[in-house]
Amino acid sequence: MKRLNLVLILSFFVSFFSCSPKQSDPNSIILWEMEDAYVAPYIDGVIEDFKKYYKEKNGVELKFTRAHYQTEDLRQQFQAASLAGVPPDILISPSDTAGIYAISGFILPLEKIFDFSLYNKPVVDAITLEGKIWGVPISNGNHLMLMYNKKFVKSPPKTTAELFKYCETEVKKFKLNYCLAFDGGEPFWLMPWLGGFGGWPLDDRKPTLNTEPMRKTLAFYHDLKFKYKFIPPECDYNCMDSLFKEEKVPFIINGDWSISSYLNHFKDNFAISVIPMVSETGLYPSPMISGKYFLLSSKIGEKKLEIIKEFVKFYTNKENQIKQFKELKRLPALKEASESKEIKSDIIARTSMDQILKGKPMPMAYEMRAIWDTARNYQGLVMTNKMGIEDAVVKMQKEVERKIEEMDR
Repeated sequence: MKRLNLVLILSFFVSFFSCSPKQSDPNSIILWEMEDAYVAPYIDGVIEDFKKYYKEKNGVELKFTRAHYQTEDLRQQFQAASLAGVPPDILISPSDTAGIYAISGFILPLEKIFDFSLYNKPVVDAITLEGKIWGVPISNGNHLMLMYNKKFVKSPPKTTAELFKYCETEVKKFKLNYCLAFDGGEPFWLMPWLGGFGGWPLDDRKPTLNTEPMRKTLAFYHDLKFKYKFIPPECDYNCMDSLFKEEKVPFIINGDWSISSYLNHFKDNFAISVIPMVSETGLYPSPMISGKYFLLSSKIGEKKLEIIKEFVKFYTNKENQIKQFKELKRLPALKEASESKEIKSDIIARTSMDQILKGKPMPMAYEMRAIWDTARNYQGLVMTNKMGIEDAVVKMQKEVERKIEEMDR
């Protein structure tokens, strides 16, 4: 980035926060998040409950300021604000960006501040790097699944062969536009299939992209679009979401964060399933598993940290973890809540857990940032027929290695 642009960004944040609640005021807390719009009422509701609880207990009125960003914007804005010395106090974030924040000193290690034995181990492992835990889990999963409209699908396909058979026969019958929708430009949607073809993007923090599984995965993607025409061309998240809600596709691959919205939209016609097994390999796709987390800025003062500790514990207590599942259909991260009858008796929860068991923890290593940015570019080139698969995987690997070398300097 040019020096002038960096100065302008930092100047913006200094100006922005000069009009925001003072960072030094321990009773004024700034929270940034990247959730979908329908999640905001839940977050605000828990914040209001905590403010009442805290006032009754301590006689102190707290002020919370919540700001929403898109996922990539949150990463960029938090890094810029941290460099300017005026970061928010708390982030609600997935785990993959925490690696960059951790090595940059932007967030606090939390293993000495919270009791992580209370939370499910896999979701804690996903936020652990070099023996330190960098976030408090809010939910367990943040994973992709197959979702479908029961108006068109009686039972979900168990294999890709069954999926293809359905697509070849039933789409025309119901006069649907396409068979399956997902975000074809985002590598987060690519990774489950990479696992289904026997690959994974990192091996002990070393990128593994120039591999036969990656070639087969990109070929599979390419065939879905060009050979079979089962998926819509150039479809991003908003596109796939609209196609599914408008009943123009019977299937969508989307994350657990979207379940509540689809249940409200489709009512009894909505259902979820695990992503079908890849018939060629006999392996199930392995979506990346993590969750959503509270990350705490390293700039928090001691007095404010005590308040935030109490807030985070309140937000993730058993009552609120069960409430979160009921309202948002996100699996609890707290062990005690996971064992509750409300969770164990729910078909959505059981199916979501089945998918989690077929997934793999999302690597928190900062090398994933180089992979995300690079894979997105070459995946796009392949899916627009601007580059062949062989060239793409070779150049993808070299570009990731180059970016990691730059990060290590």
